Amino acid sequence: MWGDLIQEVRVAQTGVQILFGFLLTVVFTPKYAELEHADQVIYIVTVVLGAAATGALIGPVSLHRLVSGRRIKPQMVRWASRLTFVGLILLLATMTAALLLILRVATHDGFVPYLVAAVVLWYLLCWFALPLWARHRHTSRSDAAR
Repeated sequence: MWGDLIQEVRVAQTGVQILFGFLLTVVFTPKYAELEHADQVIYIVTVVLGAAATGALIGPVSLHRLVSGRRIKPQMVRWASRLTFVGLILLLATMTAALLLILRVATHDGFVPYLVAAVVLWYLLCWFALPLWARHRHTSRSDAAR
């Protein structure tokens, strides 16, 4: 299970690191000073969420490095899995806040919250609903007990 988990984390890490790197540059652009106060607050929240997501998604690598060889792989896999799940939740929040900020700045239109909500629903469907449905549909009770 460790190998599968690390492959999953690699995909999520790449996305969150690219997004976080981009977010870090925004404050140094001339446009940042022109943002409304609310948009600056959304930006700060987005950066903090991105930093937290990055920490959670890099956490399993550090965990593995620091406890490797200590014969606690089952516990390590459980903790790394939990960190990855928290990282995905934080990534969802980061993506939501970033999308909200970008669309507010780009359009200044009242439909922005609805568009953001639609994208968040799409993320929830792809990231959580479909996997949970597949788990429920294709896992027997005896598999779940193991």
